[in-house]
Amino acid sequence: MDILETIAPALPEPAIGAAVPRNPGTALHADWFDAVQVNLSATERRAGSYGARRSVKKQYQAAWLVKAIQCIDLTTLAGDDTPGRVHRLCWKARRPIRDDIVAALGLSDAPPTVGAVCVYPAMVGPAVRALDGSGIPVASVATGFPAGLTPLPQRLAEIRYAVEQGAHEIDIVIHRAQVLTQDWTALYDEISAMRAACGPAHMKAILGTGDLRTLRNVYRASMVAMMAGADFIKTSTGKEDVNATLPVSLTMARALRDYGERTGHAIGFKPAGGLRTAKDALTWQTLMREELGRRWLEPDLFRIGASSLLGDIERQLEHFVTGRYAAATHHALA
Repeated sequence: MDILETIAPALPEPAIGAAVPRNPGTALHADWFDAVQVNLSATERRAGSYGARRSVKKQYQAAWLVKAIQCIDLTTLAGDDTPGRVHRLCWKARRPIRDDIVAALGLSDAPPTVGAVCVYPAMVGPAVRALDGSGIPVASVATGFPAGLTPLPQRLAEIRYAVEQGAHEIDIVIHRAQVLTQDWTALYDEISAMRAACGPAHMKAILGTGDLRTLRNVYRASMVAMMAGADFIKTSTGKEDVNATLPVSLTMARALRDYGERTGHAIGFKPAGGLRTAKDALTWQTLMREELGRRWLEPDLFRIGASSLLGDIERQLEHFVTGRYAAATHHALA
């Protein structure tokens, strides 16, 4: 079966505002993905059509960009992160758009905030304190990020530490060698153990798609991660040579759709790495809307992992409000 042979019917969409039940996972069903083929040229052609189409304009574009802000996991994953840097990031997360732009957009009564702040486990405590009372969740990478090659007991301990520090979401890294050697049982068992270690925290499974070699591997890894209980599947760590791309994202969206049709469970999607401009945000939102439906534009089912994207979105919103483009330095850095 080629995942691009037919356009499958849209998934039943959870109502906007209704809580999305957590993914309970399933047993490992290799027959759900063993026979699947991915036509590379067809996938690239379909994916390329999103950025080439005429985008939404004017007030509609502004509305989509505000929605994109609400789906950003505002991220710092640098070796020189400090509590002070995390505090500044959290302040920007609370007020991602300047107050005068918020007022001009008519959003003063309900100013937008980002979807989450994403940090290393050691920075979870400072982030939780800085975001206290804001309602913004803290996400933590874990499991030997970015390579995921530390022993499993250490990876599980890192998850538990981040949860104990107050992380609401855990971005785990899969063992890519298990995909490359097609050891699906080992991959499933490890991700299942990670899901158990997360407890109440939602788990995003980072596939490291730039290391997986083929789109067929991307599809297979997506399905195994969802079967093992992932609440989100995520493209990349942002540290690979190739991170989020449209063909990879389309392949993962089709896996999400297939899993949802088989189980009835809505799973989230997070592209990360390489999304830097407002146009990138609009392109990925279009992909989500067309492949999965309107509900996948909300932050409980769609996140964008980014550190610099917010600045360009704010700049575009200022242009909408004033008719002028400001220099990037005119906006506070995240």
